[in-house]
Amino acid sequence: MPAEPPAPDILTAEQAHLAESRRALQAMREHAQSLSSDAAGDWVSQQILQSLLDQRVAALADHPDTPLFFGRLERSADDDLPPTIYVGRRHVHDGTSRPLVIDWRAPVSRAFYQASPADPMGVRLRRRFGYHGGKLTAFEDEPLDTGADLGPSKILTDEIERPRTGPMRDIVATIQPDQDEIVRSDLGTTVCVQGAPGTGKTAVGLHRAAYLLFTHRERLARAGVMIVGPNRAFLSYISSVLPALGEVKVDQTTVADLLGAGTVTEDPSVSAVKGSARMAKVLERALWAHIAKPTEGVVYTQGVYRFRVADHEVREIVASLRGTTRYNPGRDALTQRLAHLVLVRMEQRGEAPDDRVHDKVARSKPVKQLVDAVWPKLVPEQVLFRLLSDPEFLAKAARTDLSPEEQELLLWGKPYRGWKSAKWSAADAALLDELADLMERTPSLGHLVVDEAQDLSEMQLRALGRRCRTGSATVLGDLAQGTTPWSVSSWETVLHHLGQDSGEVTELTLGFRVPREVLDYAAQLLPSVAPTLAAPRSLRPGLGSLSVRQSPPSHDSVVRAPLLRDAVTEALAREGSIGVITPDALVADTSAALADLPHTVLGPDSTEDHRLLIVPATLAKGLEYDHVIVVEPADIVSAEPRGLARLYVVLTRAVTTLTVLHAKPLPELLT
Repeated sequence: MPAEPPAPDILTAEQAHLAESRRALQAMREHAQSLSSDAAGDWVSQQILQSLLDQRVAALADHPDTPLFFGRLERSADDDLPPTIYVGRRHVHDGTSRPLVIDWRAPVSRAFYQASPADPMGVRLRRRFGYHGGKLTAFEDEPLDTGADLGPSKILTDEIERPRTGPMRDIVATIQPDQDEIVRSDLGTTVCVQGAPGTGKTAVGLHRAAYLLFTHRERLARAGVMIVGPNRAFLSYISSVLPALGEVKVDQTTVADLLGAGTVTEDPSVSAVKGSARMAKVLERALWAHIAKPTEGVVYTQGVYRFRVADHEVREIVASLRGTTRYNPGRDALTQRLAHLVLVRMEQRGEAPDDRVHDKVARSKPVKQLVDAVWPKLVPEQVLFRLLSDPEFLAKAARTDLSPEEQELLLWGKPYRGWKSAKWSAADAALLDELADLMERTPSLGHLVVDEAQDLSEMQLRALGRRCRTGSATVLGDLAQGTTPWSVSSWETVLHHLGQDSGEVTELTLGFRVPREVLDYAAQLLPSVAPTLAAPRSLRPGLGSLSVRQSPPSHDSVVRAPLLRDAVTEALAREGSIGVITPDALVADTSAALADLPHTVLGPDSTEDHRLLIVPATLAKGLEYDHVIVVEPADIVSAEPRGLARLYVVLTRAVTTLTVLHAKPLPELLT
C-alpha cells in the first residue's frame, strides 16, 4: 500500500537532491556552450561540429515547470550499479561524473515501469514523486520485496488525471507496463498499435521514438527519424513532447506536407479509386509504356571512321533493362551501354579509347537522339497527366485492374492544356510519389512513426512504406476512428501496404485519460463503426463527467446560445483546457455566439495556444481537452459518409468532462 503522508525531512532531502541535479544540469549545459568548433579543421567540418554542439546545448535545456526526476529505485541486486537510482527525463551527472539522474530509457530504469511484487527485478523499493510547477510536493513508497499487493498509486492517478492546458506533454512518469513493452521494442521490429481513446497510443509512439534515438543514437542520427501526423494542428499539439525528452533532431510532418496537399478537391469516390493499391500496377504499366521498340541503330562518326551499333543490339539492351531497374537509372544505363559498344567497335579497329572518349560518345548527338526516342526523359507529372486525360492510354495501362466505370471516374471531364498547367488533388500526390519512386528510388529513413494510420489510403501507405523500406515503423491508430471513405478494417492490411508484413500488431484497450462514463457513452456507437473491436475500458470511473442537454427546437443555426454559453461558463470556472467541438459548417456561428468570451478557432495549420478553443469536428482527431462541449451531434453525423465514426472521435476527446448539446434528435444508438 502507498506510504503514509511524507515525512518533512525525507521530502526536504529529495528537494535538495533535485536542486543539486538542476545545478549539475546547468553546469553540463555551460560546458557544452563553452566548446568550440574551431578545432574541427576545414569549414565544412566546423559547420557539422557546430550543429552537433548546438543540438547538445538544446538537449540540455532545463524545463523549470517539470522536475528532472520523477522516481527513485532502491536496489537490492548485488552488482556494480549504484544502490540508489533516480529515474528522470535525461541523464545528469556532477563534476566527478557521479550520476545524479538516470535517463528513463537506460536499461536499469526499466524496473521503474516493470517491477512488481511478483517480479521485483532486483528492486527493494520504488518511490514515486508528486510535483507541482517543477517542485516536489509528495512521495509514495512501494515496497517490492514483501510480496504484498501494492494497490493503486494516488500519485500516479493524480498525475494521469491532472488538468492541463497547451500542448501535449510527455508521460515518462506514468508509462504503464504494457506501454513500456511497446516503447522498448527492438529497432528492427515494426510495431502496430491499435489503441482505444485515452490509452496513450500517441504518447507511446513518441516515447518509442525517443527510446530508439537513445538506444541507437549513432545509427539513427545518420538514417533519421520522422513523425507523420494527420495535420499541422496535431503536430503543434505534440510538438513539445520530444524536446522535453532531450530529442530536438526529429522531423515532424504531415502526409500532405510530405507528399503534397493538392490544390483541388475532388469527389471522394474518385479519391477512393486513386487511393487503391491497384493503381500501383496501373502506374507501372503507364510509365514503361513510354519506352518505344528500337527500329534503328547508332552510327557514331569519328574522323573518317564510322562505328555502328545495329538495331537488334539496341533492342537486346532495352529488353535486358526494361523492368529490371528504375526508369531513370535504366535510361542512363542504356546510354552507357550504347557508348560501350561503340568503344568496342573502336578497339576492334585497333584503337585504344579511354574514359574521356567513352564520355564523349555518351554525350554525342547520335546516342542522345536514339535514347530520347527509345527511352524518353520524363517527370511523374507527364505520365499522370497522360493517364488522366487519354482514355485509350488509361485503358491499356489499367487492363483488368480497373473496371470501365472506375476508368471513367478517373478521367478528367475537362483535361488541362498540358502537364505543366495541370492542378493535382491530394490523392494525385500519392500517385505522383509512386511514379517518382518508379523513376528514382526514394531514400529510406531509420524509423518512421505514423499516427492516425487508419485514415490513410493504400497508396498513401505505400508512399510512407517507401520511407522506411530499410528501416522500421511505429504505426498508431484506432480502427473505430476511421473517418475516410477508404479507412482500413484491419491492421494487417496497413502493414502489408507499408511493406512491413512481418510487423507485430498489439492492442491497448485500457484507458487512463477518458473517464469511464464518457467512454461507455461513446462506445455505444462501436457496433456500427467497428463491430469487430472490443469495447474499451477506463480506469477512471468519472462519475458525473457526462452531461447531455437538449434545447428546444430553434430556428438558429446552432443550439440556443444561452445553453451553449452556460456550458462554456461552467467549464471556464474549472481548471483545464476547453474544446467546443462543432460541425464544420457551424464553426462561424458558434464563434459568433461566444464573441464576448476570449477564444480561438482551431484551423488545420493552427499553432496557437488558447484555453478556450472552437474546434471543427474534422480536426478533433488526436487532440484532447479537459472539458469538451459537443455541439449538435446529428449534424456531425450527417456531414459525411462515416459520420458516426467522426462522432465517436469527437465524443472521446474529453479527459475530465463531456457536455453534449443538441436541439436535433441524437443518433439512435445514443438514445
